[in-house]
Amino acid sequence: MTCIPSLAVFLVLSAIFSFSTALGSSSVFNVLDYGAKTSSSDNTPAFSACLAALVAAGGGRMYIPSGFYQGRIIIPPIDSIDRFLTVEITGDVEPTPRFGTVGSMAFGTNGTSIVKSTANTSGLSVISATSVHGDFSAVYVVITNLDVRTYDNPVIGGIDLLHAQQCKLQNVFVNTDVYDVQASRPTFGTAGVVTPAINNAALTILRNVVVTGYHTGIVANEHTDGDSISLCGNLNGISFSAANHASRFGRVGAYRNAVHINVTGRHGFSIQQLAIENAGPGQTTPQNKWQALQYDINDPHDYGVADLTYWVVEGNVGPVSNFIKNGGKSIQARRIGAVQSCQAP
Repeated sequence: MTCIPSLAVFLVLSAIFSFSTALGSSSVFNVLDYGAKTSSSDNTPAFSACLAALVAAGGGRMYIPSGFYQGRIIIPPIDSIDRFLTVEITGDVEPTPRFGTVGSMAFGTNGTSIVKSTANTSGLSVISATSVHGDFSAVYVVITNLDVRTYDNPVIGGIDLLHAQQCKLQNVFVNTDVYDVQASRPTFGTAGVVTPAINNAALTILRNVVVTGYHTGIVANEHTDGDSISLCGNLNGISFSAANHASRFGRVGAYRNAVHINVTGRHGFSIQQLAIENAGPGQTTPQNKWQALQYDINDPHDYGVADLTYWVVEGNVGPVSNFIKNGGKSIQARRIGAVQSCQAP
């Protein structure tokens, strides 16, 4: 057996490592290299320049180092399926979601990658996949380890991927920079997250996603698969839009939403565990009384076809059996441990 001298081994391994590193780094685009700054300046042009380079390279990762960045991330349209590519937008570390059912909490600007837009006129969300003549864009959007913010009662949304072909969100906190218990009633119809809606090719994967303070926390379109989802202090928690293809959720935590599940179009879906906590006696004020429960499920036109199990806790009371459906005749809901389906009161 021939032995390779240790120096030769070192040189060979070093060459392999250098090649692999160069190959990997070629697909990573650091926003700082394109002029982004952690300050009050508008970083939208820098974000767009970074994305333009990424798209020109055929896809890659837009890297946002820890810090507080103002501006919008506008993903340009990809108008040819032959150029179908991945746009990954990632921060440094998993953000710490700030949400709850009582008390107050300040939002910081350190320690994680935070992108915020303070735009006060209607338009693009903080992160948007733009369309090609109103059609879908041939892009797979991956967003990880990011804190996405607007402001109290926002005119714009958080993440709008309606026109993307597919997406995956993991370790993402979408909020209005206000602790959900103190959030004002949302009046502009904006959403924290909007998923792709192009029928057969749509695919959404949501993992460890928290949305607080919006008119609608998540708008679920075709083929949405979610788990470890928390929706807090939204007017509507999840809104199921018209879809030919079914959606599935594992555990969904719903806290202080006026309506936890809203159905606006024909949609088949399942929720394995809907864990609810509603505001109880002494837990609302004139400012946040809008967060008092209206419906656990609001489906006045009976569009939904669904199966779900739930557990309800009322603040200052504990577990309760109350579960309020408005319509939803084809939504089978049962309390954990119960045999019979819950029917509308």
